[in-house]
Amino acid sequence: MKWNIKSFVKELLIGALLLFIFTNIISYLRKPELSSTQLPKLHVTLLDGSSYQSRKGKALVVHFWATWCPACKLEASNIEAISKEYEVLTIAVNSGNDAQIKAYMANKGLSFHVVNDSHGVLAKQFHVEAYPTTFIYNAQGELQFTEVGYTSTAGLLARVKLAE
Repeated sequence: MKWNIKSFVKELLIGALLLFIFTNIISYLRKPELSSTQLPKLHVTLLDGSSYQSRKGKALVVHFWATWCPACKLEASNIEAISKEYEVLTIAVNSGNDAQIKAYMANKGLSFHVVNDSHGVLAKQFHVEAYPTTFIYNAQGELQFTEVGYTSTAGLLARVKLAE
């Protein structure tokens, strides 16, 4: 079979579509089973020492990640990008002490809000078993999307826009 641009693009698009479908199925199967779709009351201390409290009124992205997670490292710039426009709370799970996470953030040029969940307490509360896991809540505090695994900036932005 002789390959030309048209057949190559067609095969590439089919492959991309199959990959998209496959990753969404995996994400759906691995998503945590929460006891409620309402945003839980969170009152936490961020890595920078400031206090953060969950509240309704605008969409919120709650992102669980770890410094040792390869997919989280790839996705970090996507989370950074959306944190510039939207409310994002990230939770670093079992990733060392505050100084280690701060060094990681500085090394990667990241500035999003981080909670150090050094013992996995918040991860257990949200039933997170795989990383990264992202929850997107709408302005009324209702869960709209759960993503497990890598998600592109465009995918995250689309989901947050739909949750607004």
